[in-house]
Amino acid sequence: MDTLTYAHDEWIEGNPPLFNARTHATWLSSVVFDGARAFEGVTPDLDLHCARLVRSAHAFGLKPTHTADEIFALALEGVSRFPDDAELYIRPMFWAEDGWVDPDPESTRFAIVIYHSPLPPSTGVTACLSTRRRPAPDMAPTDAKAACLYPNAGRALREAADRGFDNAILCDPIGNIAEFATANLFTVSNGAVYTPIPNGTFLNGITRQRVIGLLRDNGYDVHERTITIADLETADEIFSTGNHGKVQPVTRFEQRDMQPGPISKHARELYWAFARQTS
Repeated sequence: MDTLTYAHDEWIEGNPPLFNARTHATWLSSVVFDGARAFEGVTPDLDLHCARLVRSAHAFGLKPTHTADEIFALALEGVSRFPDDAELYIRPMFWAEDGWVDPDPESTRFAIVIYHSPLPPSTGVTACLSTRRRPAPDMAPTDAKAACLYPNAGRALREAADRGFDNAILCDPIGNIAEFATANLFTVSNGAVYTPIPNGTFLNGITRQRVIGLLRDNGYDVHERTITIADLETADEIFSTGNHGKVQPVTRFEQRDMQPGPISKHARELYWAFARQTS
């Protein structure tokens, strides 16, 4: 079994159709979702991902049909149907079935999709600056993990791939660093760790928050502040945090070759140690 879907109050093997031609989500993207992971028999911070989905639904004007606790229990039930060592992506979602431009909250629907998605290796990624930018909070629903925010990230990734890079780094509307196209961003300089301060233009990721806490608990100075392009050009290390790859070092930024550094390596080790303690 590659994919398991919970929809219409039942588990369905495979990837069943959920949207129709007139579904509001189909033509106006009234979809919020979250992404969590199962690997090595653990589901780190799954409860926090479920809670964020409910917050996203409220922020988007939807009416959640399930509580965070109910989503958490369903997700664990779905994961239990896969082998213990499976590397899985867990994606619960809400969407609107009806509405004009504004989605009708009473038409909110729910599903969970769980599928095999191997964790990427820890060897690192290359990244370049993107011509795309993250929107300001008054330009897009940046307070939700909303599907409509991702096409621009997809364009940034396509641009990066055309230049021979794995990922893209996006600025905010005034030109400061926001995040990678698919993850949050950290730098290291002179032993201190820096990450863009949340300013409403990017998601304050759950893995981001977890890594900040783990590093601080282990004696590292972690500073949330404005990060500029110049900071990336002089950083000793750059690394990402996100649900898909957890902690990934950058091995090349633009034309600058970089080696995976000791702090990004330790951050990854700390995260894995935390994850294993959650079993």
